[in-house]
Amino acid sequence: MSEFIHGLLHLRRGAWELVASLLIALGVVMLMQPYLLWLYTWSFIVTLVGTVMFIIVSHFPE
Repeated sequence: MSEFIHGLLHLRRGAWELVASLLIALGVVMLMQPYLLWLYTWSFIVTLVGTVMFIIVSHFPE
């Protein structure tokens, strides 16, 4: 776990790509759930933020 936090603090690609991927997955789950309208409403924004974040962090050093 400390290696993950170290990667986040030192702007390493692997840790931030994991965070971005989790945001994309969370956005898709929010989009597909049928119960809460506010989750559905925010799903596009969460997915978009995760996608843009993934594009940006793919330029970070290993």
